[in-house]
Parts: sequence; C-alpha cells; structure tokens
Amino acid sequence: MARAKGRGRRGNKPLSLPELYDRLFAEYGEQHWWPGETPFEVMVGAILTQNTAWTNVEKAISALREADVLNPKALRTRPLEDIAALIRPSGYFNAKALKLRALGVYLASYDDDIDKVFASKPLDELREELLTLHGVGPETADSMLLYAGNLPSFVIDAYTIRVLSRLGIIDPDSKPKYEDVRARFQESLPTDVQLFNEYHALFVAHGKDVCKSRKPLCSECVLVAYCPVGSSVTA
Repeated sequence: MARAKGRGRRGNKPLSLPELYDRLFAEYGEQHWWPGETPFEVMVGAILTQNTAWTNVEKAISALREADVLNPKALRTRPLEDIAALIRPSGYFNAKALKLRALGVYLASYDDDIDKVFASKPLDELREELLTLHGVGPETADSMLLYAGNLPSFVIDAYTIRVLSRLGIIDPDSKPKYEDVRARFQESLPTDVQLFNEYHALFVAHGKDVCKSRKPLCSECVLVAYCPVGSSVTA
C-alpha cells in the first residue's frame, strides 16, 4: 500500500495533505473502493451517483444488469424511457438516462473497448475529452479516470471539501474551486493511483461516518486536535 509520508504537526499550522492522509489511514485502514464489478460499470456508477447515495445506485445498476442494458450498445439503442425507468432508484432518472446515452455514444467511437479509451491519450487530454460529454463534470470525469481507468486523477467531492474546510486546510469562508483543490492534491502527493484511490475513499469514510454535514461527531474524531471546528465543539 502506497503511503504519503507525514512528519507530524508543526505549531498551529494546519495538517499537510500527506499528514492528513496518514492520520486517516491509521484510523480507517484500506478501503478497497470504488464499488463496481467492471470498468464500464464504474463509469456508469460515476454518472448515477450524482446527487444520490450509493445504495440507490446499486439498485439502478442491478436493474440495468437484469434487463441486459448494462452495456454501451444498449445505452445507445434502447429507448430513453426504458433506461429512465430502470434507473429510477438513482433519482433524476430522465436526466441521467440522457447522460448514459451520451456515454454509450461516446464509447462507440472506441469500439466499446474501455481499455482503448484509457490508453488512447495522455491523462490531461483524456480528462478534457471526458469533460465534453453531456453530464460529465470534473468529479465524474476524475472518478472515471481513477476508478475505471486506473489513472492518477484525484477526485474531489463534498466530503473532501467539508473536511478540508473544517481543518482550515482550505479557506472555510470561501467557495473553493474544484480545479484549485484538485491541483493541491496532484502537486502535494506522489503520483500514485492506489494512494489517490485510498485517500479519496478515506474522505468518504470520514465524512460519512464522523465529519457529518449537520451533526459532526467531533468527540469521536481522530482529527479533533487539529480541527478549529472540532476543538470549539469539544472544549
């Protein structure tokens, strides 16, 4: 398992990104994430998980699989209303059906060969290409690159922003730009797919179970000593 090398806290400065990783990893261990049986399923899941919980995505993917629609050709050719009905558990199903259709059409240009997609061009160029797809924003594109393509593109999500803001690693009073936060990770960490995979998953685990949006469990938080928000709550 790749590790980011942290050196301990220095005065009142916020944790560095490598230090933060080491503390989260020590607390939660390996996450073995992202869920998905195939790279194509991961790409579909990256779209379906927008604005919903993964449990709902699992229901939608199961429905697609049972109806033999979990393949690029079916996403291109099956009526949109059929696809929408199958993915209803994921929410925003009409909009997501259009996004899945766009994915299916895109993959046709690579002969539906997922390996060919991720080997086609340098990461930055491929990322820009994915961002041209209907319904694919930076978080979705990076999820596809990292978890389906095994390429070192760090994923930033709401859990990441919440934890970093509360720790003071990013300005809690500003609305951080996705690309700026992603750049900090890309520049501060070794370029390692497994490290990026684990780090993002650790943010999900910590944000979901402890550093919650409305009622964070600061007294149970491994980072409370480094967190201005947590220290004020537990003082």
